[in-house]
Amino acid sequence: MAIRHGRGVAAINYPTGMNLGGDPTQALVHSTPTGNFMVSLSSVDLGQGMKQIMAQICAETIGVPTERVIVDTADTDTGPHCMGTFASRGTHRAGNAVIQAAREARQVMLEVAAEALEVDAGDLETDGTGNIQVKGAPSKSISIFDTALIAHFKLGRSISGRGMFLVPRSYPEAATGAMKPSTCYAHACTVADVEVDDETGEVTVLSVKNVFEIGRALNPKMVEQQLVGGSWMGISHALYETTEPYYPAREHGPTDFNEYLMPGPGDLAKTEVIVLERPAADGPYGAKGPGEMCANPQIPAIANAIFDAVGVRIDTLPITPERILRALKADGAAAHRGR
Repeated sequence: MAIRHGRGVAAINYPTGMNLGGDPTQALVHSTPTGNFMVSLSSVDLGQGMKQIMAQICAETIGVPTERVIVDTADTDTGPHCMGTFASRGTHRAGNAVIQAAREARQVMLEVAAEALEVDAGDLETDGTGNIQVKGAPSKSISIFDTALIAHFKLGRSISGRGMFLVPRSYPEAATGAMKPSTCYAHACTVADVEVDDETGEVTVLSVKNVFEIGRALNPKMVEQQLVGGSWMGISHALYETTEPYYPAREHGPTDFNEYLMPGPGDLAKTEVIVLERPAADGPYGAKGPGEMCANPQIPAIANAIFDAVGVRIDTLPITPERILRALKADGAAAHRGR
């Protein structure tokens, strides 16, 4: 009986969105009288930071500081149309819609500023700090705050824009069934090192090294946090979490996280994340987004590492000590019969 070491590798690619029905998302952007900008979406933030990213995208497009943008994720009764926050589509689909809406709002803003400065709108630019200025003559400028006041109280104009991002629906070819369900894919590779006690079946994950290609990281720190958290979630799916035996009947299921089996801080492995940026041609500023992919490759990597350590394949999740011991026992019995 011994503690055995194993290393496993797994690589995946993951589609952005599901284009089986067109996959549209709409965004609305408008300015308040104080020169702040409101983004209205029905794409909800599930905790992955989508509100922050949409604020950055809107601010970059209009040319204002990010703190001047407020993102409102309304419900389906009051908000613009959205297919939903799923299939790793939030950043890509909603981001493109926000860009379209923000460009339209920016154009109206420049037209109002052009009338106030008595110049052509095409001669204006934003300085990124809250002002609109004449290209090559920054001293001739007007604040976005004053521009918004003029639009609302003098010209009666709404500084607003609408955006709808729609990937054309992909229909399967009659002869082959081939189709294109996604316009871009993210990629990942994980290397997991584990120790397996072949007497108890206990698995200790020593380290998990992840490489992710996610397009452009619009907020690198948030991307890192999401990828590290996703890596821990992958470990949890591989070794701990299960809906059995209480699904679909919950009479004997856990009532809270004190009873639901999941890793604690001492069970989490040393985790390394490397981000490769390869901007997507149709992504908002090249982004695809980490999405669900961040918790996927760790599962097969850990399964492969266990096989490398003790020579048995476990094809049911979670990979519990009991399942490892049963597999080792069956493997030993098979070897004995073979002899």
